[in-house]
Amino acid sequence: MTVLAAKSGVDLRISDAELLGLIQQTLDKLGSDKFKKILLIPPDLTRGNSYAGPITAMLYKKLSGQCHIDIIPALGTHAPMTEHELRVMFGPDIPLDAFKVHNWREDVVDVGVVPGSLISEWSGGKLDYDVKVQVNKILFGGYDAIFSVGQVVPHEVVGMANYTKNILVGVGGSDIINKSHFIGASCNMEKIMGRADTPVRRLFNYGVNEFLGDLPITYMLTVMARNNDTGKMEMRGFFAGQDEEAYLDAVKLSQQTNLVLMDGPADKVVVFLDPEEFKSTWLGNKAVYRTRMMIADDGDLIILAPALKEFGEDKTNDAVIRKYGYKGTPATLKAVRENADLRENLGAAAHLIHGSSEGRFKITYCPGPNMSRGEIENAGFAYADYDEMMKKYEVANLKDGYNMVNGEKVFYISNPALGLWALRENFS
Repeated sequence: MTVLAAKSGVDLRISDAELLGLIQQTLDKLGSDKFKKILLIPPDLTRGNSYAGPITAMLYKKLSGQCHIDIIPALGTHAPMTEHELRVMFGPDIPLDAFKVHNWREDVVDVGVVPGSLISEWSGGKLDYDVKVQVNKILFGGYDAIFSVGQVVPHEVVGMANYTKNILVGVGGSDIINKSHFIGASCNMEKIMGRADTPVRRLFNYGVNEFLGDLPITYMLTVMARNNDTGKMEMRGFFAGQDEEAYLDAVKLSQQTNLVLMDGPADKVVVFLDPEEFKSTWLGNKAVYRTRMMIADDGDLIILAPALKEFGEDKTNDAVIRKYGYKGTPATLKAVRENADLRENLGAAAHLIHGSSEGRFKITYCPGPNMSRGEIENAGFAYADYDEMMKKYEVANLKDGYNMVNGEKVFYISNPALGLWALRENFS
């Protein structure tokens, strides 16, 4: 099937009125007047900039009068959303009982197996294990339509976020989440980020196409960018479809919009982690992932993290991260070989690799009151006092990009989730 609805442009700003029209165009082509039961799969608040919250609210308003609607946020391994987070993300009008909670360890069913021979082919022989394709059982609840809503943006595991990832990770199970993340780490994240076709993307596409092809899934994909003059997020693209065409169109726009390509490396990078969005290094390490390709050798990455309170949002992952720390690829792979708890949580092992600079540059975390110096240093990071660093780097007075701070040239990023920063030579 071709793209159902689309509007895009590097300098475009899609208004809510235009967005409503695109949503209605999609619904009309799907014959939504016959829908009796639908499922919406948006991201959680950690993807608040995706505009998936308002899109979900628009779909609910349009369709709730004629059919039953369930909403299951694509948590993946993240903590369940609180009532406050649900209201911030989706607004005040959707009844709370419409929201279902995904449990990635318990609420899933196995629908198929991707053989190790394909994993070996896609990973260039680095790995050869079978991968169970697991999804939340709610997907098989007899829905007339399933809408997967989310943002296409550079991503450290799969290359470009969303599309089939929103299904097989967002509402997926432990085997495919753990093993897919380890594939990404083993295949070098710096060769994956910002690219449409990667070993992990091939896994997700194969899993959905082979084992979930009978489900009526429609993808609603956005491409977002911050307006540098107003500081507000704007929608540059909306793409709705049921196959790869819409995703690939969104990727092209995101690569033009969300990639910040630099002519030379930055010696000092300061990243701020919004307290509503980032409460763990599991998420906050986007500050590491998305900047690592532009930081100079022996450079400094300073992460201002006022709401940091944990490492993993899942208790098991948190314990594993605390035990082994961000010590680099050789140490992590050695620990995987020697320790069952890490082998059983390969997603956490991948995260430990992703979150390390491999000793190439210094990572300094500056947490608020909910995490101690000892916790930060035991995890393998340098520590600095948050209040002192906020006095030195007054983020309210910094603009995204280069700034002069007390005679020092500093590259500032107000939200690392919004893009990928890399040297131009990496994408030439």
